[in-house]
Amino acid sequence: MEPLLAKLTNTKVLTYAEALQASRELLDGTMPDAVAGAFLSMLQTRGETADEVAGMVEAIREKAQIIPLQAANVMDNCGTGGDGSQSFNISTTAAFVIAGAGVTIAKHGNRSVSSRTGSADVLEKLGIPLYLPAEEMTHLLEENGIAFLFAPHVHPGLKQVMQLRKVLRIPTIFNLIGPLTNPVQLDSQLLGIYRRDMLVMMAEALHKLGRKRAIVINGAGYMDEASLAGENHLVLLEDGKQTAFTLHPEEVGLPVYPLEAIKGGDAAENADILLRVLNGEPGVHRDTVILNAGLGIFANGKAPSIQEGIQLAKESIDSGAARQKLQYLMDYKKEVTP
Repeated sequence: MEPLLAKLTNTKVLTYAEALQASRELLDGTMPDAVAGAFLSMLQTRGETADEVAGMVEAIREKAQIIPLQAANVMDNCGTGGDGSQSFNISTTAAFVIAGAGVTIAKHGNRSVSSRTGSADVLEKLGIPLYLPAEEMTHLLEENGIAFLFAPHVHPGLKQVMQLRKVLRIPTIFNLIGPLTNPVQLDSQLLGIYRRDMLVMMAEALHKLGRKRAIVINGAGYMDEASLAGENHLVLLEDGKQTAFTLHPEEVGLPVYPLEAIKGGDAAENADILLRVLNGEPGVHRDTVILNAGLGIFANGKAPSIQEGIQLAKESIDSGAARQKLQYLMDYKKEVTP
């Protein structure tokens, strides 16, 4: 590690291979805590690069549970968190809408870190199991088109790093990469990030990780989701090429709402919002989910335009298809519980 730390000390960047090597040592527990702290701190201070992010992610994925999936064109939709909006669980709700539109979703997530309620908290409140073995997660993805991959369950080797993060008490590369570490080899992704200055870098990291299509978004109000509050900033990745653009909700026929209108609550309240959206209740929650789901459907390539993605999202809810995807997961617990 000494040569790599020397590079970072001189504000030089690591290659993908160097980042992968250092990350493997960090995750193996062979790196002393002081060195690990210096490594993570220097990356964060200088600013992470796409190669460094991709190297760290690949090292994490090497240690993850293997999900032997045969389905084609699998995607995830997830945000980094950290935007401070305290919104309801937008991406979790949108995941069922995207799945209802015919896209296979390997929904990777965790309990609350920077918000009041994480995806795992809400789904657990709805009775969805978090600790399924790999073969059952595979079954759900192939039969239902959506499954939840609980991050601590599929990444058991990260416990030591979590302790280090608690000691450091500063943002690190781990605040950025959670949505990238899905153990399923994804073809496409909708990635929300609270740092607008990192849109291009994260799109490049997704390319290095093998995504064929992706959208990286920073929403109005610097949300890590698409927002109805104003102009959203996005980068589309398609076959290695990046296209930056902005999107206002009125451009796709959706109303404007203030950020305060989508504030959520505890797990029970956010679970209720999720159910009301999937049951067709109109209003700000539905419109926010439709925008995000429409972008996800477009990011996947299922729809040739954002507008058509939004139309498919509406049909997914109104036909009951999105609600059926959720119901399948809720009923599955009853089937596997003695």
